[in-house]
Amino acid sequence: MTNAPALRALHVPGTPLVLPNVWDAASARAVRQAGFPAIATSSAAVAHALGYEDGERTPVAEMMAAVARVSRAAEGLPVTADVERGYGLKPAELVERLAGAGASGCNLEDSLPGSGDLVDPAAQADFLAEVRAAAGDALVINARVDVYLHGRGGDLRQEAVARGRRYLEAGADCVYPILLAAEDEIAALVSELDAPVNVYFGAGGPGIQRLAELGVARISFGSGLHRASQAFTEGLIAEVREGRSPF
Repeated sequence: MTNAPALRALHVPGTPLVLPNVWDAASARAVRQAGFPAIATSSAAVAHALGYEDGERTPVAEMMAAVARVSRAAEGLPVTADVERGYGLKPAELVERLAGAGASGCNLEDSLPGSGDLVDPAAQADFLAEVRAAAGDALVINARVDVYLHGRGGDLRQEAVARGRRYLEAGADCVYPILLAAEDEIAALVSELDAPVNVYFGAGGPGIQRLAELGVARISFGSGLHRASQAFTEGLIAEVREGRSPF
């Protein structure tokens, strides 16, 4: 995980790190060849490419092996791995497995895979603190905040800010309020947290330049590129089924 300092330095509010999330060595190679400075995996995309559903249903050995293949294809670029809630591993083992797979960073989410129930923020902060203690500075922790994904009403921004602050105090490098898309809410959260914020790039949301203007430090595409690639592949296969050239 020697690339963690380089990865951490790429999180600059207003000049965001853009991550077209990958799912295998071929997509990682494409991102590297396009000139991006770092490579990120998507747990959902990797799971689907391996034949599993998202939500920690991929055996941890297979997920880490996929991350290792991405790291090999990265050829020295920092790799950050989406590892959901850690696949049930203890923090020290999770850090060890990430290091073995060549990852310099990871996403850790604060909702329970499958149920979507939000984890108590104090418990999540303790978990992140243990990951930080095990990794030292050799891991960039992107703490996902799932209130916009699984929130049950109330003041979502207030809860997101409260969780984000706890996670930053616990040692997270960046806060990821996934599915937050409203420009005024993004700007307010960036201002209130005063720390690197990761925003998910989705259809209909703000563009990359606008997100930079809002002070975002990291932009993730999640499983979006994999879904688009899969849809394109299915279209090619349909052409073959109909007896036409897919080319």
